[in-house]
Amino acid sequence: MTFLPTINFIHAQEITSLSRIGILAFGAFLLSMVLVPYYTKLGFKYKLWKQPSADAITGEKAPIYTKLHAAKHKRNIPTMGGVVFIVAVAVITLLFNLSRSQTYLPLFVLIAAGIVGMFDDYLNVRATGLGLGVAGMRAKIKFSLILGIAVMGALYFSLKLGYNLIHVPAVGDFSIGWLYIPLFIAVVVSTANAVNITDGMDGLSGGLLATAFGVYAVIAYFQGNFGIAGFCATIVGAFLTYTWFSIYPARFFMGDSGSFAFGTTLGVIAMLTNTVFVLPIIAAVFVVEGGSSALQILSKKIFHRKIFLSAPLHHHLEAIGWPETKVTMRLWVIGQVVGALGLVLALLGNKVT
Repeated sequence: MTFLPTINFIHAQEITSLSRIGILAFGAFLLSMVLVPYYTKLGFKYKLWKQPSADAITGEKAPIYTKLHAAKHKRNIPTMGGVVFIVAVAVITLLFNLSRSQTYLPLFVLIAAGIVGMFDDYLNVRATGLGLGVAGMRAKIKFSLILGIAVMGALYFSLKLGYNLIHVPAVGDFSIGWLYIPLFIAVVVSTANAVNITDGMDGLSGGLLATAFGVYAVIAYFQGNFGIAGFCATIVGAFLTYTWFSIYPARFFMGDSGSFAFGTTLGVIAMLTNTVFVLPIIAAVFVVEGGSSALQILSKKIFHRKIFLSAPLHHHLEAIGWPETKVTMRLWVIGQVVGALGLVLALLGNKVT
C-alpha cells in the first residue's frame, strides 16, 4: 500500500478538488461564526465558568501559576467552547465530505474524544469532580478513556483498513506488521495530551492547531487524499473563528472538549497521511509543551526540585516576565516555521513529473 503517490501537474479534477476544499474551510468558518454567539449567550446565562485550580498536577500548591492567572480567573470566562467547533466540523463533514476511507475515522475520533472532554468540562464547571476534590475527572480516568478511543482507532486501521506501513521521508515505506497498532495508540494518545497541556493561554492552541491542520491539508492534497485535505481544511476554517474570539482577552475557552477532540484527531490525521515521523516537527510546539510538563513532574518526583518556574513552557515564559500576548505570538511564529519545515520533509517522498 502506497501513501505518497507521484505528484502530477494540476489537472481540471485537482482544480475542482482544490476549490471544494476551500469552500469546506469557508463553510466551517461561517458556520462557526453563526454558532459562537448562541454558545456565548448560553455560557454566560448558565455560568459555565472554568473552575481554577490552585494545585499542581503532582498535588502541591502552585503559587506562581495562581499569581499569574488570578486576574483571568476573576473574569468569569465560559469554557466548553470546543463543542461549537466540533459541531461545525461534524456538520460540514457529514453534509459535504463524508468518505468511508478518508473521513469516517477522524470524524468518529473527533466526536468521541470531544464527548470525553465535554464530560470533564461539565464536571469542572459544576466543580463536582471525581475524587480528591479536584474539579473535573481525575487524570487517570481521562487517560483511560482517550486510550480506549485510540485502541479502537488502531484496530480499525490495522484490521479493517489493512494499514501496516510507515513512511520515512526521502527513504521509503516499511512494513511493521502488528507493531502498527501500539504505534498508532502511542501517537494518538501523546498528541491528545500534548494539545491538552498546551491549551492554557488565550489563543495559543487555536493558532497552533490552525497551522498544523493547514499543513496537513496541503500534505493530503498532494497525496491525492482530497477527502482528508477537505477535512483538515474544515478544521482550519473552524479554528480561524476560534482564534478570532480567543485572542487575548479571550471571550471563551475551548476547554478539554476541544483540546482532546482536536488533539486526538491530529494524531489520527498523521497516521492517515503516513507522516508519523514528520508529526513531531509539524507539532513541535505541542511536543515541547508536553515534554516540559513531563520533565517538571519527573524532576519533582525524583529530585524533589523544579526545572521550570512553572510548567508547561508557556507558563515558565510568563513567570520570567514575558507578557501573555508575546508568549502566544512568538509560539505561533515558531509553530508556523516548524510547520513549513515539516511540510517540506513530508513532500520529500514525492517526485514531480
